[in-house]
Amino acid sequence: MWAIAIKDMRAIGNSVQVWLPMLIVPVIMCVLLPGGLILGVRHFGVEGMDNVGSLGSLDKMLAALPPSSLKAALDALASPEQKLLYFALNYMFVPFFLLIPLMLSSVITANSFAVEKERKTLESLLFSPIDIPSLFLGKVLSAFVPSMLVTWLCTFLYGLVVDILAYPIYRRLIFPTTNWIVLIFWAVPAVSLVAVFINVIISAKVKGFQEAYQLGGLLVLPVLGLIMGQAMGALIIDVRLLGWIGALVWVLDFGLLRFIVRHFDRNKLFESQVS
Repeated sequence: MWAIAIKDMRAIGNSVQVWLPMLIVPVIMCVLLPGGLILGVRHFGVEGMDNVGSLGSLDKMLAALPPSSLKAALDALASPEQKLLYFALNYMFVPFFLLIPLMLSSVITANSFAVEKERKTLESLLFSPIDIPSLFLGKVLSAFVPSMLVTWLCTFLYGLVVDILAYPIYRRLIFPTTNWIVLIFWAVPAVSLVAVFINVIISAKVKGFQEAYQLGGLLVLPVLGLIMGQAMGALIIDVRLLGWIGALVWVLDFGLLRFIVRHFDRNKLFESQVS
């Protein structure tokens, strides 16, 4: 199992076309966007941000929040700039860190069975003395481990950017908060794993990389819905919601794992190879 995982991870590391896009988009999300937001608020203020974009109007939405722990935390802050940045950095950016492992898993896992088929190397794996559950778990680990490492690295970089650039405004560190801890260590592993399971199943059934990547990319739609819902003020992704998301997705992970173990065997994979 680990031999398969290490082999696939080395193949990813040797392919610039795979790992370079994996790093560019997360760096934009976790470094450039929060850094630009903080510097914009520092130099223009909340009123000035209205002239740059729609972020300044968030201050009006914050005033309409119902009583909650978020409302109490915002009321304890002195200036509109502090309230705006606290809400944006600790709540608005949260869905992006659900999006990162989904995108990474889709790219990496599409290179598992699908690329093995394109390179005509899956047949040798199927004839090797390895059981199918170990083969699948090796493919799962080869995608899950890199996606989690990159997500944790992005979180670390995000924390550095937030705490360094926002320190002159707050005179204290504002990252991480409780919702970030729940996100990174509870919700993100569950979401990453479900993406890997689904993409491995898709990749094992389709004929090539492009088909696997396109179908797997549909997994980002629920997260995009969360981003839009929070941006429009329809919901707040807080600790409670993240806890429920993680719990539901972990249940789905368990169901997908049982499905893989029960419904995939050597004959079905061989038939998909030769079809």
